[in-house]
Amino acid sequence: MTTKTVVDTAQCFLAILFVCSASFCGLTATNSLLASPPNIVFFLADDLGQRDLGCYGSTFYETPHLDRLAREGARFTDAYAACPVCSPTRASILSGQWPQRTGITDYIGAPLKPDAWKRNTRMLPAPYSDRLALDTPTLAKSLKKAGYVTFFAGKWHLGPEGWWPENQGFDFNFGGHDRGGPYGGNKYFSPYGNPRLTDGPPGEHLPDRLAMEATKFIEANKDSPFFAYFSFYDVHTPLMARKDLQKKYEEKRERLGLVAEWGREHERDVRHVQEHPTYAGMVEAMDSAVGKVLAKLDELGISDNTIVIFTSDNGGLSTSEGWPTSNLPLRGGKGWMYEGGIREPLLIRWPVVVQAGRVVDTPVSSPDFFPTLLDVANVNPQPSQILDGMSLLPILKGGSLPERPLFWHYPHYGNQGGAPSAAIRRGDWKLIEWQEDNRVELFNLVNDISEKTDLAFQEPERVASLLKELKEWQSQVGAKFPIRNNNYDPAKPDGRAAKRDASSRP
Repeated sequence: MTTKTVVDTAQCFLAILFVCSASFCGLTATNSLLASPPNIVFFLADDLGQRDLGCYGSTFYETPHLDRLAREGARFTDAYAACPVCSPTRASILSGQWPQRTGITDYIGAPLKPDAWKRNTRMLPAPYSDRLALDTPTLAKSLKKAGYVTFFAGKWHLGPEGWWPENQGFDFNFGGHDRGGPYGGNKYFSPYGNPRLTDGPPGEHLPDRLAMEATKFIEANKDSPFFAYFSFYDVHTPLMARKDLQKKYEEKRERLGLVAEWGREHERDVRHVQEHPTYAGMVEAMDSAVGKVLAKLDELGISDNTIVIFTSDNGGLSTSEGWPTSNLPLRGGKGWMYEGGIREPLLIRWPVVVQAGRVVDTPVSSPDFFPTLLDVANVNPQPSQILDGMSLLPILKGGSLPERPLFWHYPHYGNQGGAPSAAIRRGDWKLIEWQEDNRVELFNLVNDISEKTDLAFQEPERVASLLKELKEWQSQVGAKFPIRNNNYDPAKPDGRAAKRDASSRP
């Protein structure tokens, strides 16, 4: 063997040893991170439609930080809220149960009982609970018991005082109380008039303030496992943006030559173009707040073992209250059982586990977050605890879940034009039952994401099978139903129609 051969062989051996050693070190580092409880940051937007983010196709709204989150983690295409309005979904996330089990099936603030209903509608909406029961084993309680420090910022809307975040397992509460929006003081700007948030300097912007509180909490607890639940008030009404952002998007709308276009969803107008500058400014401010929290994780060097989740509580507002956004190609919006009312953005980043840039088309729903985060934190549920969701950890690791149905049941009239309804999705198929007249619609979501073609008459056997499965689920979870309104007058307006005013044409 020549000297050159010996040298080459030695160099090759050293190279292999280096690669193996590096791989071993990387594996050891990953295993070390996985052996320690991961930090959890959960972002929940309010009234944000799936198509309101750049990573889901918006070209008018600008969301660079959330787009980055999508690039660095997994983006779910078929993620759903448990309800087309806010409070039920929020209860579902925190309990891991379908809203029907918690009793919160409408937004808190709607008339609680049928005899309090004053609108001229064919049905009287079902009764519901206006608070999340204190004996509910919430996500915060479970994680706190496992050694996590727990933090809440933003919108709560799950009961009166005594049922606020600090009563449901959160060590810190910044801004969470009974209201469904920032309705006190100067609303989205200080003074806030919020009983759980001290006022900042005049004009301070609410999403910036909540992001500051979140980053302070993270820095103070960087050496302990923490659960930071950042529940935005944005982009709920009132429609208010910073003046600089308002101006930016007015100019962008003009530059792009965008004009409003409208369609019809039953008795309601529905926006078909994203061009509302105020709403765009609110979306960007929310995205910037997310960016500040992500930057703090990077600065502290804890991003790798922090699982970050971003989602919304229902679809974008497109048929009411300013008509600020379009959900196209999804049909309808907040308050409706169509995809625009329930399909959500969902981004999950966890660098030591989740492959960057993954796109997941598995249908998932709000009750899945509770078992997922217990699984991630290696925490067992309480022995008698009912969890309706399924852990998404196998998906996050690159695997899959068995096929299962997803369900919805909304026995109420929302403010956005929708009527009492229920739905089931199994595989590619979705069935909606309208409870006023038991009419059903059937859609193939893979071929018809816009739900334009009702296939109920062509698929009677599928309709019967899905309807049977939906009825069995409703019985299992104790679903309540609307009842006939004996005072209904068909000659009078029923309140489902609404006219756009100047606020919808900025």
